Amino acid sequence: VIFDLDGVLIDSDAAIEHRWRQWAEEHDIPFEDVKAIYHGRPMVEVIQEVAPDLDPETEIDRMRDVMTAAPEHVRAFDGVKSILDDLPPERWAIATSARRRTATNRLDHVGLPTPNVFVTADDVTRGKPAPDAYELAAERLDVPPTDCVVFEDAVSGVEAARRAGTQVIGVATSTEPDALSDADAVVPSLSAVDVHLTKHGTLTVRRKAEA
Repeated sequence: VIFDLDGVLIDSDAAIEHRWRQWAEEHDIPFEDVKAIYHGRPMVEVIQEVAPDLDPETEIDRMRDVMTAAPEHVRAFDGVKSILDDLPPERWAIATSARRRTATNRLDHVGLPTPNVFVTADDVTRGKPAPDAYELAAERLDVPPTDCVVFEDAVSGVEAARRAGTQVIGVATSTEPDALSDADAVVPSLSAVDVHLTKHGTLTVRRKAEA
C-alpha cells in the first residue's frame, strides 16, 4: 500500500492554504490562481507556473519556517494510526509532493510512524501528475506497481498513480468525489476502509460495510 500524505494521512489543508495565501499576498499574486493548482503538486512546480520570474528554490527557502512549523491545527485523520501500526513496515510506503523535512516534521507532530520507504519531492525530478513518485515507491518496496494500491486525495495524484500502473483509491477529504472518478473506487476517508493482512500473508483493502 502506498499512501499520499497530506489529505490522506494528515489533515493539513488549513496550514497549506495559509502558507500559500501568505506567499501570494507577499508577491501580489492572486491567491485564486495559486489555489487552483497547488493541491497535490510540488511547491517548485507551482511557483514556476504562477511566478516564472521568481527563483523557486529561493522562495521555498524563504517559506521554510512556515513549511516546517507544526501548527496545532495539523492532525492525523481518524483511524490512520491504527492502520499504519497494523501494517508490516515492508508492506507500505508514503509518496508525497512535500519536501522531506516538511513531511517528516508533520508525521512527528501528529505521532505517525515514518515509513521505511518514504518518497518525497526531494527524490524525484518530476512531481505528480507524473508517475515518478509512485513508480519509485513501488521499486523501493520491491514489487511491481501493478501489485500496489495507492490512496490519493488529489486529482493530480490519482493521475500519477494511474500512469504508474497501480490501483488507486480516491480519498475525498479535500476534493469532491466526482473529481476523483478516475480512481478505481472513492471513499470519504481512510476510516471507511479496513487494511490488514490475512493469515496467508495477503494484504487486503476493503471498504467497511457501514461506509
